[in-house]
Amino acid sequence: MTADTPSLTDTQDQRRTHGWRWAPAWVLTFVALWPAPGYAEAVMVLGALAAIVRLLLDRFRGGTRLLSGAAWALTSALFAAYWLPQAISAVDAVDAGRALREAAVDLRYLPFLWLVAASVANAQARRVTFNGLAVIVGIWTLDALAQVVSGTSPLFWGLDQLKQLISGRPMCTVEQIAGIDRLSGFLGPCNRKLGVVMASLSPFLLFAAAARLRVAGWLLASAAIGVVVLLAGARAAWITYALVLVFSGWKLLGWKRLLGVFGFGLVVLGVLAVASTQVRERILLTTHVLTADEAGVDTALSGRAQIWSAAGCMIAEHPVNGVGARGFRQAYPDCDASPGSRPAWGQGPALHAHQLVLEVLSETGIIGLLLWLAGAALAWRAWRYAAPQAKERARPAMLALAVTVFPFNTHLAFYSTFWGGLTLMLAALYAGSLLARDDD
Repeated sequence: MTADTPSLTDTQDQRRTHGWRWAPAWVLTFVALWPAPGYAEAVMVLGALAAIVRLLLDRFRGGTRLLSGAAWALTSALFAAYWLPQAISAVDAVDAGRALREAAVDLRYLPFLWLVAASVANAQARRVTFNGLAVIVGIWTLDALAQVVSGTSPLFWGLDQLKQLISGRPMCTVEQIAGIDRLSGFLGPCNRKLGVVMASLSPFLLFAAAARLRVAGWLLASAAIGVVVLLAGARAAWITYALVLVFSGWKLLGWKRLLGVFGFGLVVLGVLAVASTQVRERILLTTHVLTADEAGVDTALSGRAQIWSAAGCMIAEHPVNGVGARGFRQAYPDCDASPGSRPAWGQGPALHAHQLVLEVLSETGIIGLLLWLAGAALAWRAWRYAAPQAKERARPAMLALAVTVFPFNTHLAFYSTFWGGLTLMLAALYAGSLLARDDD
């Protein structure tokens, strides 16, 4: 056997690696199915099970051919930083049964992270995954712009027709969409997450557009996504997207031209405020924060000041390990400072803290916050000591993850299935691309 002839072990390792070529397609299918959350969840679970079966069949051999040792370690550590607070909070949770079930079910996220990291573990797989995500975000953007013009999202209309053909029921009921006038895009009027989803995933399209068309591509993509994010109405998404523009555009454009971009954005915002009642109402609502009284601030924050006050009560009463992951709604009535008044969001208790730090502290306590900070520190340490080429290939995923967990903003529930799955997917894309096997 010559030195150039592959050994039997090398051939076996290559076969194991080739067996994971479906990982990018799986990740892209999972993302594309977000408008149908039940199917997306099924794809995630089936992918996680397939990953476990594949690893068992390979007897966990050839692991470094699938992921680098550092990528295995970081993805597993990030999972632990997310999952361990759940498990610890379940010990004396307000609803212990549900907290234990949530912790047990969320074990599926460990093979989920491994599989997502494998989808960007080498140059070819990463190109398919990142370009695929850029294409998906591009399609969603064009679909939302079509809704601006025609009043209907073509993607959601098609899904709704298919749903009615299969089950005889529409995607959204009349009660769910009553009073909703914001841009909803592919997710539909009963799922008002378009703005935050587009803002969090926008780095993949912006970096891809800049790589192909340089400044012109970035400007065109940023303007199109910006219109969608503004019309989607979520002010948290406005902050997220502003961060994306700053950190994706400053190196490409320079600070002077980037300031020009933001100046143009303010002009667009003014035009939309005149043309769109919904945008104008969001801007007027925000101005209430300038009032000196607590009621004005709560109005500007759409009732979140009341929610955050309740979260502070939970933190004071359960400082060590919180009220239990996803136990916020059960604990809320006992911590509601204004039980007799109608809250800004309507009827019923608040479902979560609407802010990452307060959610972690109220639901998982100081232990949970320390574990989350440990995960953040490990992610930052990996970035700090990575080679320049590793940082460059991981930049879209890094920026998407960083702006999604940016602590000085409001957030969706990180321990919910949808937003938790999205956040962990971004964490695995970051770890897998930063610590890819390209360097081996």
